[in-house]
Amino acid sequence: MSAYKAPLNEFYFLLEHLVDYDKHANLPGYEDVGMEMVEAILPEAAKFFENIVAPTNLETDQQGTELNNGEVNVAPAIRGLGAQMADSGWTGLGGSRQYEGSGFPGVIDLAVQEMLQSANMSLSLLPLLTKGVIHALSLYGSDEQKAQFLTKLTTGKWSGTMNLTEPQAGSDLSTIKTKATPHGDHYLISGQKIYITWGEHSETENIIHLVLARLPDAPEGTQGISMFLVPKYLVNSDGSIGDKNDVKVGGIEKKLGIHGSPTCTMIYGDNSGAIGYLVGPENKGLMCMFSMMNNARLSVGHQGIALGERAYQQAVAFAEQRLQGQSIFVKGRSPIIHHPDVKRMLHLMRALTEGGRALSFYTIAAEDRSKHANIDDRYLYDSQIVEVMTPLVKGWSTEAAMEIASLGVQVHGGMGFVEETGAAQYMRDARILPIYEGTNGIQALDFVGRKSIKDGGNTLFGLLKEIKVDCEKFSGLSEDIDYLLKSLNTASDQCENALDHLLNNSEKAPYIAFNQMMLFGNSFAYWLLVRAIGNARIKLEEGSDNKCLSQKISTTKFFASQVLTRNSAYLDAILSKTDSFDEFSFEDFARG
Repeated sequence: MSAYKAPLNEFYFLLEHLVDYDKHANLPGYEDVGMEMVEAILPEAAKFFENIVAPTNLETDQQGTELNNGEVNVAPAIRGLGAQMADSGWTGLGGSRQYEGSGFPGVIDLAVQEMLQSANMSLSLLPLLTKGVIHALSLYGSDEQKAQFLTKLTTGKWSGTMNLTEPQAGSDLSTIKTKATPHGDHYLISGQKIYITWGEHSETENIIHLVLARLPDAPEGTQGISMFLVPKYLVNSDGSIGDKNDVKVGGIEKKLGIHGSPTCTMIYGDNSGAIGYLVGPENKGLMCMFSMMNNARLSVGHQGIALGERAYQQAVAFAEQRLQGQSIFVKGRSPIIHHPDVKRMLHLMRALTEGGRALSFYTIAAEDRSKHANIDDRYLYDSQIVEVMTPLVKGWSTEAAMEIASLGVQVHGGMGFVEETGAAQYMRDARILPIYEGTNGIQALDFVGRKSIKDGGNTLFGLLKEIKVDCEKFSGLSEDIDYLLKSLNTASDQCENALDHLLNNSEKAPYIAFNQMMLFGNSFAYWLLVRAIGNARIKLEEGSDNKCLSQKISTTKFFASQVLTRNSAYLDAILSKTDSFDEFSFEDFARG
């Protein structure tokens, strides 16, 4: 297995030329975390995740998790790493200083989280869900709840989970049955939840579960769901750990991938009832939980990029060493990295990874601005950008992750299909990404419905106008950039065509949703790569020897010729008739 190296130059390039971090650091609350501080922090994070966490990845996958006498034992390779991460300050890097976080912008925390996710995806899920709990409590928790729980969660002393679905529910949360019965100043929670990531373990002092449940006489369906905070251990008034709550693990899943992450069935109230506390308004629990879920969706999207980066690095290392056949570029037997089709696969892996990273950095930077800038038109626009981009970051990037991981196996050839190289692990781990936190089918429906049709396409049309402005801004900078702009103009026109078609044929939305999501994902990822390149070229003298910029231009050219060209097929599918979907009845799917 190859060693992992954090792509620091990639981070710096995007921070400078896409995010404009010098300006970003002038937002209220970020004034003392400028680029000089970032350049001191990120290399230290890289050392930690490269040297301490990354070497545990394969061993974690092989060891997995075990359930013994009601206790979840995580892989020995990662025991204590969560605490070490917290003690080193990496867990609370983007947390509020009010609750002992470091107060860095989300876009800097994103870079550090990518390092963790590349180093060990299973372990990364522990702080990922905790950040979601922090986000939900920050928005909807009472002052008392914030004071009692947020510091411990932010510093990583405690972890958090979200408990939505149940055996009979799946993605249809209208059918959940878990109950919440009022009892003095709290509620008694009883029911069963499934697929709870890091639902039980001993790696943190306490686990804070956010649980969807129904109050007595609550309305049917999703309108009758409330959200409750249910700790593993009750918390005393002075903040110390109290008695064990009536919460236990009923089992852990044997999964295709992420073997080091315990995915639990959780049982609440098997005895007297699990003590829980209402978070947010009664019967508005789904709204509250979706704030956490949307936060997790952005994180999952970037998991895809991080996994793609690790798979890419390993594929390159293997291709440099594997001797097969001959090439005109070397004498004797050739390392396969010189063969055109291997170069195609490696460049495709790189292009998709860098495109997804640009999508994610752009979106999280907009989220930072929406939280910290003054409430004005720009604030509202940034909030809308985050809304529109969330299903693209989650949906497009995780589809890309599967393709990247699969290509990584192919580069390894037969060695990729056996477990000892580790390439197969990335493919197995990647397969969960389009599924959890809302399947990509749900992301696509969200993109065409709430994020496109509901506002008449205004936000997307605004972004398409930005693309045209960039095309004018960067025109004539260089021959290479003019080549990129030609493809960008075409992609923008294709998106506008598809959006007009959707708005005029909204009844087709469920049929064309996935292709619409992929078309816009391709186009926006490419746009942001071109924007960063154009900004960099403006700052640098024409013809200057900047290796990072020349590599970026080459990779973005490859994206234009090998990824963006898929847009024509997506657009054709969008504009085509959908009669064939319904000509085939559900009985026709069965054989015989």
